[in-house]
Amino acid sequence: MIRLLMIGDVVGRLGRRAVKENLPGLVRDEQIDLVIANGENAAGGNGITREVALELFAAGVEVITMGNHVWNKKEIINYIDRENRVIRPANYPPGAPGAGFGRFQTRKGVIVGVVNLSGRVFMPDMDCPFRCADAILEAFKGKSSVILLDFHAEATSEKAAMAYYLDGRISAVCGTHTHVQTADERILEKGTAFITDVGMTGPQDSVIGVKKELVIEKFLTQMPRKFEVASGLYQFNAVVIDVDQESGRALNIKRIQNYE
Repeated sequence: MIRLLMIGDVVGRLGRRAVKENLPGLVRDEQIDLVIANGENAAGGNGITREVALELFAAGVEVITMGNHVWNKKEIINYIDRENRVIRPANYPPGAPGAGFGRFQTRKGVIVGVVNLSGRVFMPDMDCPFRCADAILEAFKGKSSVILLDFHAEATSEKAAMAYYLDGRISAVCGTHTHVQTADERILEKGTAFITDVGMTGPQDSVIGVKKELVIEKFLTQMPRKFEVASGLYQFNAVVIDVDQESGRALNIKRIQNYE
């Protein structure tokens, strides 16, 4: 058995501090074999930079997945082609920089496939994530039994549909993007672990990471408003997934909610 840790969307400086302060103890106490984190909001709440990625790697994150904000910091365009530990949604059209999936070795020497896909409901127009998943799984055949998907999507229906579509063909489908951890973690009938959203690692006293006053003002006035990452106390959201390394079937999934 191997144990994977998937950390929900890391938001800004406070989210990075939450990772630094929580991750070492979790890896030790939960005997984690591979750490994955969604980092698409890790730099100032919007995108990621090389420096921020290196900060997360130094804190113990081993794979960084992204989402619809992947290109918001322009310097990532060159960096992502050189750093295979940062993956962006695989269903960007051909020609986009970087890769949408990769194979990573755990502390036990087990090869784990990590895939990043973006949803299309209430999201930017992308290639079909379902057909893209099929092609990626075909490429993984014979190379890795353990595969985790970060499905960065808005609609709960699309996330659930993807999980059932891939049930039995993948170890875990972890939803990200909506920044609110859902209480529906479970193992599907054919052995795939699923949670609609892993949650957010970032400011507690906020509207999904943003200063609440700014969001309230925008709702009241419907006027453009530059959002800023909130400060104060943090929350750390993640899931721990146990996987049989031979079959790739998930054995257990549990939510982590730590608060400062």
